Amino acid sequence: MIIQRVVLNSRPGKNGVPVAENFRLEQSTIADTIQAGQVRVRTLYLSVDPYMRCRMNEDTGSDYLLPWQLSEVADGGGIGVVEESKHDNLAKGDFVTSFNWPWQTVAILDGSLLQKLVPQLVNGRLSYFLGAAGITGLTALLGIKEKGHVAAGANQTMVVSGAAGACGSLAGQMNQDSHIILCGQISQYNKDVPYPPPLPPDIEKIQKERNITRERFLVLNYMDKQEASILQLCQWIQEGKLKVRETVVEGLANIGAAFQSMMNGGNIGKQIVSVSK
Repeated sequence: MIIQRVVLNSRPGKNGVPVAENFRLEQSTIADTIQAGQVRVRTLYLSVDPYMRCRMNEDTGSDYLLPWQLSEVADGGGIGVVEESKHDNLAKGDFVTSFNWPWQTVAILDGSLLQKLVPQLVNGRLSYFLGAAGITGLTALLGIKEKGHVAAGANQTMVVSGAAGACGSLAGQMNQDSHIILCGQISQYNKDVPYPPPLPPDIEKIQKERNITRERFLVLNYMDKQEASILQLCQWIQEGKLKVRETVVEGLANIGAAFQSMMNGGNIGKQIVSVSK
């Protein structure tokens, strides 16, 4: 079967700014038949996210992120529909998602690595499972709950530095005894600096004087809370309490441009690529 896919065409360099040309659309093939335990899926939506900038380097700088290889298909969060299944728990027509979805129009995947989706949980807006009702929403919700030190009736103020981004638009600075939650700093991703990046001396002085904590937050450390938190996010979406913003680009051929735009702040809310209907 002939398909289209997007591969890593070139690396921008550790201190380089990524451009659409770092990715290449090409024609490829997949097997006409699937094996036991596999499913063939048609890709509906793909997610492009800031963390992927690290995967463009030969060394991602993180022990939980693997680098993309040159001329190999890129991957990330994705959603698709099952077209053929030889997996006991998945049937034709099921909607499924994965954190490691290949950037291609059709794929053959291990069914055990896919999560079945219930569209009704997000009022039929399947792409929300890549954003507000997915890892993005989890990051915003759990980041606040686990690291935000929120206290009922305390008259607290929250400031989100990346409030137009995918997490920031969901999550909602610097006062006495306040808390800084570090969860990605896209402005630093094109620089070869450690994470979290060191503070300038004058800012570090303010932090110490005002007793401000500065803690990293990694949502993968809290996956035991995933199921309950996703259901909570879905409930808020259904009730209209959680307002969801998306920036959607049409067509797999435009995923490189979507990535470049996202890295330059061109998106409001989650950056999504719609591959097929």
